[in-house]
Amino acid sequence: KTPSLIRSIERDLEAGHAAVIQLVSTGEALMERRLAEIPTEDWGDVQVDITPREYVLDYLAHSFPVQLYEPFTDSEGNLSSRPVYRDGQPVESREAVACRDRLIEKLASLPPVPGALDQIIQRFGTDRVAEVTGRSRRVIRKADRLVIENRAAAANLAETAAFMNDAKRILVFSDAGGTGRSYHAELSARNRRLRIHYLLEPGWKADAAIQGLGRTNRTNQAQPPLFRPIATDVKAEKRFLSTIARRLDTLGAITRGQRQAGGQGLFRPEDNLESHYGRDALRQLYTLLVRGKVEGCSLQTFEDSTGLKLMDANGIKDELPPITTFLNRLLALTIDLQNVLFTAFEQLLTARIEGAIASGAYDVGLETLRAESVVITDRRTIYTHTGTSAETRLLTITERRRNRPVTLDEALDRLSDPRAQILINERSGRAAVQVPAPSVMLDNGEIERRVRLIRPMERHSLPLKAMAESHWTEADRERFALAWQAEIAAVPEFTDSTIHVVSGLLLPIWKRLPNESTRVYRLQTDAGERIIGRKVSPAWVATALATDAPTLTPDAAFAALMDGRTILDLAEDLQLRRVRVMGANRIELSGFNDMMRDRLKTYGLFHEIVSWKLRMFVPTDATGVAVLARVLDRYPVERIGEREAA
Repeated sequence: KTPSLIRSIERDLEAGHAAVIQLVSTGEALMERRLAEIPTEDWGDVQVDITPREYVLDYLAHSFPVQLYEPFTDSEGNLSSRPVYRDGQPVESREAVACRDRLIEKLASLPPVPGALDQIIQRFGTDRVAEVTGRSRRVIRKADRLVIENRAAAANLAETAAFMNDAKRILVFSDAGGTGRSYHAELSARNRRLRIHYLLEPGWKADAAIQGLGRTNRTNQAQPPLFRPIATDVKAEKRFLSTIARRLDTLGAITRGQRQAGGQGLFRPEDNLESHYGRDALRQLYTLLVRGKVEGCSLQTFEDSTGLKLMDANGIKDELPPITTFLNRLLALTIDLQNVLFTAFEQLLTARIEGAIASGAYDVGLETLRAESVVITDRRTIYTHTGTSAETRLLTITERRRNRPVTLDEALDRLSDPRAQILINERSGRAAVQVPAPSVMLDNGEIERRVRLIRPMERHSLPLKAMAESHWTEADRERFALAWQAEIAAVPEFTDSTIHVVSGLLLPIWKRLPNESTRVYRLQTDAGERIIGRKVSPAWVATALATDAPTLTPDAAFAALMDGRTILDLAEDLQLRRVRVMGANRIELSGFNDMMRDRLKTYGLFHEIVSWKLRMFVPTDATGVAVLARVLDRYPVERIGEREAA
């Protein structure tokens, strides 16, 4: 990590920024042990190796198995082995001793690798690096030699002042400097540069990690910091990131009632491998290993390498190794085998999370609604507590969002990837850029290749094989540019949408609220009113407020259908619902007969033959509301139902 970190710091300094590095280990205990072995008169030119290599060499010297074992047969005829002793002393195996000595010799001949803190100080020098740690001594470079420098008890205060006064532009701090100090771009300080906060070692303590992250992001600052977590491409390292991400989520839930508050947005939900999505993906991986569906790793290889057993006499075990055990065993595998297993695991995890997101069931916790304008257009009281007079209110909110379509230049820039293609839909005339997307592993172990279609106002992924069944064809640049610009020209500057939020006293009516999704929003209106509450669908609103037959305006019906949780039963046994076809959301009308087909086409519905069946869809573009209005005028809504989103 450190060489990449040093190169990044050099770029930050050239750009005029200030670098702050957060770590946990300073190597002080190891340094003190090594310094105790050499006389103080040699401290002016230290030749001893003060690196973590001692830990490995000490293990090889004292813990490497070298005792000789011999086979024997017990009284029941079972062949086993036992250690060999001579005159009460263990006998060593010559082959094992030779192997140990070769390893020690090879490790001892490798160039020393100092700790991250020492590397940074020796690269940039003490005149540019402020060290705020608990070390009382440190090794620094003077000319061509390494010398020992003592640090006074008040050194941390002086180093902090030097950084805030812009005398030093790099600051490294450990847990000793992670509480009660300020390294932010304070308005009263001379150093108001942008802080680039590198999380080199988050450690295992979530509270200490949060304290460290808060050192560069405080009130009265000229600008907030830029956080950069650092990780290697060794797959098993995610085991450590997963633990701290999970603990930060827990800390946020305990201290602020919101798990995302713990990690300050630094980690993604998928970084927590110990979630229920991770557990489900791991069980699926075990099943694929048993079936021999993981390319590059057989069941025998997995069990021999990890020591984990997945099978018993009855087949696959009921009690399989948990996610923590699996992640720990990954650390002992070769890099190549780590990559094979973790890549398969990540693909399964990604597929599960993407599926949950597509269905609307993915729980992201408390969501903040951000828009250009938020206005409450209707406010109704749907429940009043008899004892306290506290109210439950149903709010109808109109949010206005600024449309930011992908420009033509941005679309053409995608062609820098040789695998990208520009496409035209021969049926609709719309344009799209096809770019590669991450493959996913299906439940049966097959790898599904996917592509992503980027359009002016949306993007979605779909299987590569589905493209052959679609109307997308490759186009030349001129035709593509005309179609793209025409679509952008039709995009309004703003888009208004309506959402419904139940706020106020929620507990007494909690069972009446939809139970398949518990999305909670917080928002601030244009009038400055702050609201937190449960989002509900237009279908739920229509049902909750209806006194007779349900009524929905075409706009509300369109929004409810696109939300994915509403089913509209119409007259003459017709039904409207959202479906996914070739990776895109559509509104499908089902239940029609041959006599209705031509009439529905004149209303503006379009049809496709999918798997030898004629299916009809309401357009989801700007014409969709008008088409839906004609359908509802002829076939009124008879019932509003809810389901889990498609």
